[in-house]
Amino acid sequence: MEYTITSSNDGLFIILKAKGDMTGKQALQMNREAHSLGRQLHIKRYLVDATEARNVEMPSGNYHFAYSDMQNAEAFDKNAIIAAVVSPDDHSHDFVETVARNAGFRMRLFTDFLEAKRYLMAQDSASAA
Repeated sequence: MEYTITSSNDGLFIILKAKGDMTGKQALQMNREAHSLGRQLHIKRYLVDATEARNVEMPSGNYHFAYSDMQNAEAFDKNAIIAAVVSPDDHSHDFVETVARNAGFRMRLFTDFLEAKRYLMAQDSASAA
């Protein structure tokens, strides 16, 4: 998997762009780097472009990612707001969204970038989604 991490031109959110098959280990590394940049820039909103990335992790790996990896890593901002944009026909990210939300992370999947950006901007970083 390849990925890039940048801040939006307006400085309102961190953009993660992933391409290829994604495992939990790769997602963990990508998210560590993104949250590090977010802390440096004081940004709590993350836009993930996964339209060219497929989650190939097993369900047990997705569960471990949400309930263990992300929970136990101090590198992650527990108040982050995450909008991930996926291809309309790609349901490989559905389960990780479910377990991430159940684990207390504010993550939602979208198939439209504008809708994802609206969601990010409508959320107060101090309140639950």
